[in-house]
Amino acid sequence: MMRTRPLKVALLGCGVVGSEVARIMTTHADDLAARIGAPVELAGVAVRRPSKVREGIDPALVTTDATALVKRGDIDVVVEVIGGIEPARTLITTAFEHGASVVSANKALLAQDGAALHAAAGDNGRDLYYEAAVAGAIPLIRPLRESLAGDKINRVMGIVNGTTNFILDKMDSTGAGYQEALDEATALGYAEADPTADVEGFDAAAKAAILAGIAFHTRVRLDDVYREGMTEVTAADFVSARGMGCTIKLLAICERAADGGSVTARVHPAMIPLSHPLASVRGAYNAVFVEAEAAGQLMFYGPGAGGAPTASAVLGDLVAVCRNRLGGATGPGDSAYTQLPVSPMGEVVTRYHISLDVADKPGVLAQVATIFAEHGVSIDTVRQSGKDGEASLVVVTHRASDASLDGTVAALRGLDTVRGVASIMRVEGE
Repeated sequence: MMRTRPLKVALLGCGVVGSEVARIMTTHADDLAARIGAPVELAGVAVRRPSKVREGIDPALVTTDATALVKRGDIDVVVEVIGGIEPARTLITTAFEHGASVVSANKALLAQDGAALHAAAGDNGRDLYYEAAVAGAIPLIRPLRESLAGDKINRVMGIVNGTTNFILDKMDSTGAGYQEALDEATALGYAEADPTADVEGFDAAAKAAILAGIAFHTRVRLDDVYREGMTEVTAADFVSARGMGCTIKLLAICERAADGGSVTARVHPAMIPLSHPLASVRGAYNAVFVEAEAAGQLMFYGPGAGGAPTASAVLGDLVAVCRNRLGGATGPGDSAYTQLPVSPMGEVVTRYHISLDVADKPGVLAQVATIFAEHGVSIDTVRQSGKDGEASLVVVTHRASDASLDGTVAALRGLDTVRGVASIMRVEGE
């Protein structure tokens, strides 16, 4: 039997995502009630600009006093889609203290203070759900927290930012340079006026921290994630990648060490083989590749951003939290029992693609090969081309640590015959 008294929901933020959440709550009210077992009622909407017309939302529900809204005491669930660290952090903890569970899409806050927020939720016997914080509409957090809870996850690798994937895909498919592709992404609304958070990898790094923490049951904060942006990727890099049967993606990679004693989390551009499932992810789409001990290889794919897709994830969490509320229970909380250390980037082992500008004369290749050997970096393939006294030398290594590669490159720069290091890129997915 359905409960007639509604569950009350407070919405913090009514921008692109928040307005879609409100719309779906209204237009799908009967379906949501049937799925939950009780009606859900939008009890208040906190905004910064109350004078703005918000279609479908009763102006009487709109307030600028978010703190008073979450302190009301009759609110069952707070949906936080304002983003940023403050006032979101204080509002969420206040909501817990006043009896509400929370659904959030705030990746930056969760990556920085997820442990403290989970602790606040647990102390007050409330839920903290955040499917929308990573990869938009793609079901990912819940499968990692619940569906794969009995398995051992060894690696999570994915494209978790649609803006960067659109830019790199455009560079690959048309031969455009970085700035040209960014301009098109901006014109189409895929890139913000200030794209720094996307193209410098900050957005993806926050998501990597969340994914690593869940996958490996350990504490991983934003500061633990190695981050490298994609602004230096060139059209020439794509030419080199195609020569290897690869393309280039900005990847978030979370790995458990082979001995199981540590984890790594990193974001950077990488060449991946065209045969890898992530290589075929086009446009502004996201995809995450999970490798688990028993389940094997799984891929989650779909739209990773936008109002409606993100709102879909928020509403999925809202249904789950409301069901828990009716049942007097809470869902999965924080799981960090392994307490594994996060290894520094210097210890990460991978393959590398290094492009060098060198003098076109006898003995250069031998000098370069000697430097690699002296630093314990094994060479897989070498390709050399040149004319008029200048040449390009492309070296692809076997697996080597980041630290050993740094030493190799430093030594190469000291050779008179090496004019410069044109690019260094990791090779993943093999």
